[in-house]
Amino acid sequence: MTQAITSLARMTLRQLRQMASDLGVTLYSRKSKEDLVSAIAKKQERRSGDLKAIEAELNPPSRLQSETRVVFLPRDPQWAYVFWEISDDDRRRAQSEGAAHLNLRLADVTGLQNGSAHPHTLQEVPVDSHSTEWYLPVPLCDRDYRVELGFRAGSQWISLAFSSVARVPALHPSDQILDQFVPFSLESAAPSPAPAPVSTPSFEPSDSGLHERLYQSATTHFRSRRVGSEVLHEQDSLSGDQRGLSDSGAGLWASGRNESGLGGVAPRQRTFWLVADAELIVYGATDPSARLTIGGEEVPLSSDGTFRIQVPFRDGEQVYAVEATAADGEQKRNITLNFERVTPEDNSNPASEAKAEWF
Repeated sequence: MTQAITSLARMTLRQLRQMASDLGVTLYSRKSKEDLVSAIAKKQERRSGDLKAIEAELNPPSRLQSETRVVFLPRDPQWAYVFWEISDDDRRRAQSEGAAHLNLRLADVTGLQNGSAHPHTLQEVPVDSHSTEWYLPVPLCDRDYRVELGFRAGSQWISLAFSSVARVPALHPSDQILDQFVPFSLESAAPSPAPAPVSTPSFEPSDSGLHERLYQSATTHFRSRRVGSEVLHEQDSLSGDQRGLSDSGAGLWASGRNESGLGGVAPRQRTFWLVADAELIVYGATDPSARLTIGGEEVPLSSDGTFRIQVPFRDGEQVYAVEATAADGEQKRNITLNFERVTPEDNSNPASEAKAEWF
């Protein structure tokens, strides 16, 4: 600071005013020579400090690398991304041993432990000595791999670091099936009390009547069936007792036997029953904020936008028109599913309707 003031004092008043103008000193034309020297020296000292701060920001001190490491990251079934750091000590040591080329070694370690690798699977890839990242081609997908970083010095290998073992994803679709099916129980099949209800997945609609309403909206109210040579039209909701006859037209009296049995044969009496049915599962997913309807009936969505409903699958044709509408109502997607069930023969009955038969 003292040396700078001495140099400024040797300058003329005109030179000092010109320098003060360049440095942005205020009211320099009204100041005396002594005041100008003091103001200019302060400006120069402040500017010097600012320049040193800017220079320190532009040239930060180099970070000391304490250790060498390499990271192996599979990107897809065919390529992997590798990046690394080499400490100054390891680099100097390798150079002292005659290191010439930096290399990456890719080894297949699927199913092996203790650092072992499958024979004849080692691949050595030369990389730029000044690089810190590289893309490696993967020979086979759905396998475990490990990368080793090192220098090649002629026929000698100088190892620096190993990466963790990582699994390269498979190219084919996953065999894992996440769909869950709710067990179907016929509550009317057994005379004993019905078991406790089975808990259903979170995406099952809570409205138990929704299934039947969807089925009714997807089918007609009447169906045709043949009894002997007659074609009858009846409502789907009629039970077996209301119909009176089975679809085959054979009843208790159709065989020509009555309750008194056949003459000369000791009568025997026994009940027998059978139940069998089918359900239809409609499932899918859409935007969680969308509004979903099936046949005009709104269906609730789970938090991730999935839905699944189980509806009766009775004889006849069923049409399910599925439509999703965006929250703002400007976008729509739809699909129509058409199903048909045919039961050629039905001679079944639940246990509660089983009657004693003579045979």
